[in-house]
Amino acid sequence: MNIFRLAGDMTHLASVLVLLLKIHTIKSCAGVSLKTQELYAFVFACRYLDIFTNYVSLYNTVMKLIFLGSSFSIVWYMRYHKVVRRSYDKDQDTFRHYFLILPCLVLALLINEKFTVKEVMWTFSLYLEAVAILPQLVLLQRTRNIDNLTGQYVFLLGAYRGLYILNWIYRYFTEPHFVHWITWISGLVQTLLYADFFYYYFQSWKNNQKLHLPA
Repeated sequence: MNIFRLAGDMTHLASVLVLLLKIHTIKSCAGVSLKTQELYAFVFACRYLDIFTNYVSLYNTVMKLIFLGSSFSIVWYMRYHKVVRRSYDKDQDTFRHYFLILPCLVLALLINEKFTVKEVMWTFSLYLEAVAILPQLVLLQRTRNIDNLTGQYVFLLGAYRGLYILNWIYRYFTEPHFVHWITWISGLVQTLLYADFFYYYFQSWKNNQKLHLPA
């Protein structure tokens, strides 16, 4: 554990709390992509298959439970809550997210650190997480005007991955033999996907204007 890893985890946690705050208090999921939320739920379900068989620390277990529970609860709210589901913009959230799953699975079967079920699923979760934000970004481009909580949620998600890259750099120079190309490349791709959003996010903050993305 180091300051970059901890900051990344807390930023990731903050992104989830911001989204839950929006859904629970405002009773709205406007501007939020259900497709992205379903992909994240799938990512955590595949990544944490070892949650009850491989104990690392109390911190690690609690964080796994939080991300699993929150991701599935968000999907439930958006699909089944009688008030929240009415604000979901199904007509705009049309990205065919299922088409992301098969290529990521095939890539995980071909390129992994160890050919076991747990390792392949872990690798698959890395590849899928790297592109899971795509439906959300497409939805934001279509709706253009973005409310503050949704903008903060996406910003925190991107910042979390950026902080993890700093964590990997730090560990590379401080820990012998710390080389994980699959994790690094997946994380870099994921961060680059946020580049356009970051630009307009900081522009809106700098000019004190409402965030919106060009179509």
